[in-house]
Amino acid sequence: MKRTIPFLAAAVVVATAAGCTMIPSYHRPKAPVPEAWPTGPAYPKAQAAATDVSKLKWQDFFTDKNLKEIIGTALANNRDLRIAALNVKEARANYQLQRAELLPVIDATAGVGRQSYSSRNSSTGARYTYSTYSSGLNLASWELDFFGRLRSLKGKALESYLASEEGRRGAQVTLIASIANAYLTLAADRENLKLAQTTVEAQQHSYELVKKRYDLGLAQELDLYQAQTPVDTARREVFAYTQQVAQDENALALLVGAPVPARLLPSNLDGVSQPKEIASGIRSEVLLTRPDVLQAEHQLKAANANIGAARAAFFPSINLTSALGLASGDLAGLFKAGGDVWSFGPQASIPIFDARTLPALRITQADREITVAQYEKAIQSAFKEVADALAVRGTMGQQVKEQQSLVNALSATYRLSNSRYQQGIDDFLNVLDAQRSLFAGQQVLVTLRLAKLTNQVKLYSVLGGGAE
Repeated sequence: MKRTIPFLAAAVVVATAAGCTMIPSYHRPKAPVPEAWPTGPAYPKAQAAATDVSKLKWQDFFTDKNLKEIIGTALANNRDLRIAALNVKEARANYQLQRAELLPVIDATAGVGRQSYSSRNSSTGARYTYSTYSSGLNLASWELDFFGRLRSLKGKALESYLASEEGRRGAQVTLIASIANAYLTLAADRENLKLAQTTVEAQQHSYELVKKRYDLGLAQELDLYQAQTPVDTARREVFAYTQQVAQDENALALLVGAPVPARLLPSNLDGVSQPKEIASGIRSEVLLTRPDVLQAEHQLKAANANIGAARAAFFPSINLTSALGLASGDLAGLFKAGGDVWSFGPQASIPIFDARTLPALRITQADREITVAQYEKAIQSAFKEVADALAVRGTMGQQVKEQQSLVNALSATYRLSNSRYQQGIDDFLNVLDAQRSLFAGQQVLVTLRLAKLTNQVKLYSVLGGGAE
């Protein structure tokens, strides 16, 4: 009989290891998007991609030293990224807890008991006290996972953990792109602020010239008020951009999680080193490596594994309890030969009728179909984001070029109009229109240059770049 327990234990281990699961076979859904990106006048010509963008480190993509230092600080301090990392830690612990359900719980026990019998209850007619001493190992109720219920739940927990890890990687991509955009926006607004200050100086000079002509009786009062209008407008723009620059700095500090030293802040867009160009000849299958798409796929696998646990509820469950130890009536004889005791108690539970089992299975199947749709939507959304970024890239360079040409023409127009007015040939209203058009054109040029740079960052991030 002493050999019975090891034999049963070995049989249980073999049976459990060979047990099946009820998890449906997983097949990745076909990506519901074309293999190639859209083509047409708005899109750049395809260029061979030298590297996989998803594997291009952000330290290599960004070339601006100050920006890289700011991003490095943010990855250590940003609270959103810290929360994402803690969510991964929690999911990992949940997986470890679910995996531990496959293992038995063994307790070491020791005890002593004393019972006293009166002479009336004693078989000998004499009062006596009886002592018992025991020690051993107890196996608490342990479910033998013949049909894979626990392993299905473990698989679900594992996929949930991996999904949370991809969520953390996605949060990092978003954070890096947000910091780069905030940095570039601050540079653009500081450039606009400098432009507004320069415009105030130029328009103030024009106002003073008109005032001198007015004092000499060479200009009308209407000219004087017309000259004052752009000065006041430009001063208002100075205060507006001063406010915007302060808000940009606050937004950047929030993303970084700490104040950003002034030495790291950009003064204008020309002072920012441009990120690396990304070749457009990339197949759409690269989207499958994006963190948010991988997260959706892990969630799909978790829902698939949950079906296995629901299916296993239709089959019997077997629980095992056992104990092995020593017992003796006196403490000195507890560890002597002949005092061993054991117990073995398997228990099977066979489901006959439970109205909740079938609806529970249908719920898990519906959940899987929902996650399939969510996975496909994640791919479609990713495809649109990349296509939009490519469309901007294909047209933004030409927009900047044409706007620069327009600004050059407006600058010449302003110079000639001002010269003709000073010579008394032209009306000051033409000078006013030229000033206003030049200032607006310069602002648009800054906006387009900013859009070109931020689109480079967006294309990098929507292709999965920046995840570690």
